[in-house]
Amino acid sequence: MEEEIMAKRLAELGNITRLKIFRYLVKAGHQGAAVGDIQTELAVPNSTLSHHISRLVNVGLIKQRRDGRTLYCLPQYAILDELIEFLREECCINENNCQ
Repeated sequence: MEEEIMAKRLAELGNITRLKIFRYLVKAGHQGAAVGDIQTELAVPNSTLSHHISRLVNVGLIKQRRDGRTLYCLPQYAILDELIEFLREECCINENNCQ
């Protein structure tokens, strides 16, 4: 089950637009970024951006928070850490001299 979830997360990040969105949010920090700022910075049409954000939300890589009329996207660092650890956890296990 864990492999299936991780595969879905990696698949979503395998799209160049979603990868750019996620990297932008990671750079923004824990406060995230307003959807309008993402759209301006990445020059992605609103409907396209909404589609890509929805896909990232569906796999847990980002969450959204509304503050008045502004919608913010927040990267989920714990999920990112899980994904990185999943990729690293068996690193070099078949090597005799793994450090």
